[in-house]
Amino acid sequence: MFINDPDNMDREAVEQEAKHFRKVLNTFALYKKHALSTNNRRRVDYHSLPERHKALIPEYLEKLNIVDKAISKNYQVLKQILADGRLFVGEEKDDPNSSLNDYNKESTASQVTEFDMDKLRSTIKQFLREWSLEGQPERDTTYKPLLESLIDYFKDVPIEKRPSIKVLVPGAGLGRLAFDIVTQAVKEMNFRSTWIERIHQYEIYPFIHSFSNIISSDDQLRPVYIPDALPSSVPPDANFSMVAGDFIEIYGEDQHTGQWDCIVTCFFIDTAKNILEYIEIFHRILRPGGLWINIGPLLYHYENSPGEMSIELSLDQVKKVVKDLGFQFQTERTIQTTYTANSNGMLKYLYD
Repeated sequence: MFINDPDNMDREAVEQEAKHFRKVLNTFALYKKHALSTNNRRRVDYHSLPERHKALIPEYLEKLNIVDKAISKNYQVLKQILADGRLFVGEEKDDPNSSLNDYNKESTASQVTEFDMDKLRSTIKQFLREWSLEGQPERDTTYKPLLESLIDYFKDVPIEKRPSIKVLVPGAGLGRLAFDIVTQAVKEMNFRSTWIERIHQYEIYPFIHSFSNIISSDDQLRPVYIPDALPSSVPPDANFSMVAGDFIEIYGEDQHTGQWDCIVTCFFIDTAKNILEYIEIFHRILRPGGLWINIGPLLYHYENSPGEMSIELSLDQVKKVVKDLGFQFQTERTIQTTYTANSNGMLKYLYD
């Protein structure tokens, strides 16, 4: 977590944040072991079949072998992220192959769960959505309207003054929307990755973890190449920052009141336990005349989560709250979109 005055932070909160981040790294470290084990379960099931059934699917074992290799390819990318991520928990960055055994030991102790692994598998699919050519259609559907609205609202601001426009992107995912904003709208960024040197440097396999609703094995096993744009392809003197932590804890602080010109949210507001508090904070931290642009569903993340509070409002209720808290609607439209979908699969969730 990065804040302006770490000396005044609650020590327990800092320790909890570090513990959570370390668990994320541990999940990355255990990905290969967990994924190979799951894939091997399919081998066991295959060998339990009667011989007449095995004869009907002679290519099945070879497909599983290819999946094993794809898992290893995914892990190569995750190891690079793991090496960079160690900096955030106070460890020296060195060979990404080093200290993995230590992470594996810690992972067992911290009880990495199936839920944790599912979130990691979702993150691998998120790479496709945000940083590949295959994800361009989803980005065009969701990011493009956000960018167009942002550019139109600030169109009268001279280009040389646009770097002073402060845009907040809560729940930025893997950072592509923020990247597109600074490279296409306000021209303000400064980000360097130490392990991305060229376009399409890495290959990932986002659809190998589930064998359901697959039309073609070839499509399931195809690689996706990332990134389709270099995060470092912006002027080195630009201004960009990223903050890790809970949105309410960070931006609920008085220091952010009236500090932002624009807030852009994409598939974010339904991550709230209390959506009213999110909207309240949005209004408070925007300057007078500031802009909030939103797109995304109301798939409340904490609905039916044991032990967690969750306030779930209909769209009509959300819109009323937005107005009651002081926002004025300028434009409104409905956009249909998928999210990290397999474009060639048999199942797609379509959000309005």
